Amino acid sequence: MPAANPTTHRRPSGLKLLQWGLGAWTAAVFVFLYLPILVLVAYSFNTSRLNVVWEGFTFRWYGELFGHGPLIKTLKNSLIIATLSTVFAVIIGTAGAWLLHRYRYRFARAIQTLIFIPMVMPEIVMGISLLVFFTTVQLDLGFVTAVIAHTTFCFPFVMLAVQARLQGLDPAMEEAALDLGASPWQAFWLVIVPCLRPAIISGALMAFTLSMDELIISIFTTDPASRTLPMQVFGMAKVGLNPMLNALSALFVLITIASVLFSEHLRRLASR
Repeated sequence: MPAANPTTHRRPSGLKLLQWGLGAWTAAVFVFLYLPILVLVAYSFNTSRLNVVWEGFTFRWYGELFGHGPLIKTLKNSLIIATLSTVFAVIIGTAGAWLLHRYRYRFARAIQTLIFIPMVMPEIVMGISLLVFFTTVQLDLGFVTAVIAHTTFCFPFVMLAVQARLQGLDPAMEEAALDLGASPWQAFWLVIVPCLRPAIISGALMAFTLSMDELIISIFTTDPASRTLPMQVFGMAKVGLNPMLNALSALFVLITIASVLFSEHLRRLASR
């Protein structure tokens, strides 16, 4: 009888090795991105003020955070500026996207390019230019200039989201509303806006997040009374390690996760 062939082990193919390599690289990227955040959240409960070694569990820094007057004041300022900027950015961005979609202008492409320049312009250049503009028109720095600056920076993101939604909008919907007796304003408000709601909400969330996070432009367009939270955190971080900043960052991580889940929930509702 012929001898049985020994069991052979197949080597992984080149495609399989490539898949393993890409999977390992993806895992390494996720670890690189999120491990520091997890460590930060963990050390927000550390009793040590130096945050070098773990000494014990405590909620002390969260208590001190909510009792820290300058941080609370700048948080209120940031919420006021971000809320107003988001409202104006949504109005301007939605109206601008609809006008460029609905009507044909001679220099529409040039206008759209100019609108999107703030998205790619270095923030320090935009901050200095806005400061020069406010000085030229003799407008004192404060909440008004901060809202104008943040709106200028944020509304292109809203406009981009709404334009993407408008590309898939059926033009027959507006025509049907007009044929049924609706005015152009009624057709826009009662038919178009509900269809654009997911994009408007997404753009609003983006604008609010960008405004809350903005530092460079705020430095050039605010006064001490309208100082924002990122400016306060930056000033505290330059002095040295402060456990309250870990607690503040942990809270913002929690708020960000909740916002992402809420946005995903709205997206699923819209898809239904």
